Amino acid sequence: MSQSLYAADTTAELALAGDLTRPARLTVPDLLAWPQHEADVSFECATSGIQHHRFTGPLLHDVLSAAGPVFDPARRKDRLRFLIAVSGADGHHALLSWAEIDPDFGRAPVLLAATIDGTPLDRAGAQLVLPQDRCGARHISGITLIRVDGGYPSWA
Repeated sequence: MSQSLYAADTTAELALAGDLTRPARLTVPDLLAWPQHEADVSFECATSGIQHHRFTGPLLHDVLSAAGPVFDPARRKDRLRFLIAVSGADGHHALLSWAEIDPDFGRAPVLLAATIDGTPLDRAGAQLVLPQDRCGARHISGITLIRVDGGYPSWA
């Protein structure tokens, strides 16, 4: 008899890793302790059509900033070389740039959703929500890893 990945009472975790001074493991209850933002989102899903949901959770930028990305804060453009790779338990992945979520640049309100339609995502895991995307392809369910990578020091 096979066992599920998570026991019925287990809370899913996501790891913050990569070029961070404070890598961490976070659960949905951890994310609920952050200032919460709401987003009513409609996006087109290739397999199930138009989806409409209300998500709440902290901004991805706030959570990653607290983890201490290793760019030089005195050099504004240094952060532009950083990429953010998000992986889900189902094998889906998405890639964002730091500039996309940074308030000084794209200011995209990307959420690490802790609830969907008022239901906490404790066992399912946090979800990456990009309210500005028309297509739901970068929506990642059950986030397992968020990796920050600034390994692009030169374009020569």
